[in-house]
Amino acid sequence: MPVKIRLQRHGKKGKPFFWVVAADARAKRDGKFLEKLGIYNPTTNPATVELNVDASVKWLRNGAQPTDTARRILSYKGAMLKKHLLAGVDKGALTEEQAHEKMEAWLKEKEDKVFAKSQEVSQSAADAKQKALEVEKEKNAKREAEAKAVEEEAAAAAKAAEDEAKAKAEAEEAEKAEEPTAEENSEEKKA
Repeated sequence: MPVKIRLQRHGKKGKPFFWVVAADARAKRDGKFLEKLGIYNPTTNPATVELNVDASVKWLRNGAQPTDTARRILSYKGAMLKKHLLAGVDKGALTEEQAHEKMEAWLKEKEDKVFAKSQEVSQSAADAKQKALEVEKEKNAKREAEAKAVEEEAAAAAKAAEDEAKAKAEAEEAEKAEEPTAEENSEEKKA
């Protein structure tokens, strides 16, 4: 029975979530499998990968063939390296301790890379947030300046209208003062 290590899709439309499984090559993609080896979530940044490395190595050593994506996931978690190191131990090129030390050194290095990547992602997200905040502050300051200018314009227009009304009222009063009253007019006619 040819065995493949492959991904089995779960999740909903637009939000994929995968199980890494060992399955018969003739089985459907999301069908029957022999053993669940781990999970893979590509929607997070960096992608979430949980893998049972020992079970994966057992299947690889028994002849299971990983698909391209599954091979990358196995390499990412060190299963392919562990298989390679165990093959070296079987041939006598390495001792168990040397293989274990190499595996630990590789895992430490990989952990540091993943940590650096997650720090970089969080820093870039914080920088983008800060930049967006500065842009928003700039826009708010511009809006406030425009609102203040409009308010000053309206106040100036109101003051001009008030001054005009006062001037008009004074002009009317001055006109009334210059016009002779009805009594004065009648006296002028009599004279």
